[in-house]
Amino acid sequence: MSRPSTPLSAFASLRTGLGAALCALAAVLTPPAHAQLRGLGPFAQLRDTAAALPAGVQRLADVPYGADPLQRMDVYLPAAGSAASSAAVASGTRAPVIFMVHGGAWRTGDKAMSRVVQEKVARWVPKGFVFISVNYRLYPTVNVLQEAQDVAMALAAAQSRAASWGADASRFILMGHSAGAHLVSLINASPTLAQREGAWPWLGTVSLDSAALNVPVVMTAPHYPFYDEVMGANPLFWAAVSPYHALSGPVPPFQFVCSTERPDHPCLQAQGMARRVRDLGGRAEVLPQELTHGEINAQLGLESAYTRAVETFMASLDAVVAQRLK
Repeated sequence: MSRPSTPLSAFASLRTGLGAALCALAAVLTPPAHAQLRGLGPFAQLRDTAAALPAGVQRLADVPYGADPLQRMDVYLPAAGSAASSAAVASGTRAPVIFMVHGGAWRTGDKAMSRVVQEKVARWVPKGFVFISVNYRLYPTVNVLQEAQDVAMALAAAQSRAASWGADASRFILMGHSAGAHLVSLINASPTLAQREGAWPWLGTVSLDSAALNVPVVMTAPHYPFYDEVMGANPLFWAAVSPYHALSGPVPPFQFVCSTERPDHPCLQAQGMARRVRDLGGRAEVLPQELTHGEINAQLGLESAYTRAVETFMASLDAVVAQRLK
């Protein structure tokens, strides 16, 4: 498979569009009251237990993609002899991959937390998917842009090894929650970030409740105090790590899942981002949910209209994905 060479720039929009983008979303973004923004709000419950391994699933733990101890990923495969494994062998088709990036306010979190993995693996691996959950270096060891570069490195490494896991390097779906949703959204908005690390094209991205799609808007409105620590005070850096500002042309399809229960209005940012994607010739949809920030992550994979809506988006990306989801 040849690797893509389309030149895109993660920083193309630093010189243009910043003022217009701020006005576009600031006009509709009603800031939450300062009293609601004390502490971590929806990010307060970040600790979680490790996920139990579902029956019929094999886990390859701590596969390295870099030298740092956090540059590791867990790979969940249909166990040899399982129905999914046997069906894949019979069809001769390699497995599509869901590539998951955990959240934790860019400062904490782990690839093995149950809400990151448990229900998603239990639903999709038995259907014949490979599920990969990624760790990355965290602030303050690295900044947010370097975190995105870690995720891009992990993606390229996973694609390069996909065949050895019975997976298809061309059938990756990116997924992330919270800070992880921001990171996969930034990579999807500017594929050069991953292409520079050797990544191949992927099918699309499911962004689970990021409220940092337009970082300059976040930083110039009332916001959670940890944003000041992580994002700093430099508007050029805000734009450099802003998915909205990274967009410069058509990109792989987006689905933005957003909580209607949060005071910082992630659905308004999702709607603004989706409009921008469509204006540039891409495809994007917004999926509002009456769920908390944590529930959007933990409940994905449970039998529900929410899970089915995410699966409908994934199925629309590729015929093999659609067949596995039946």
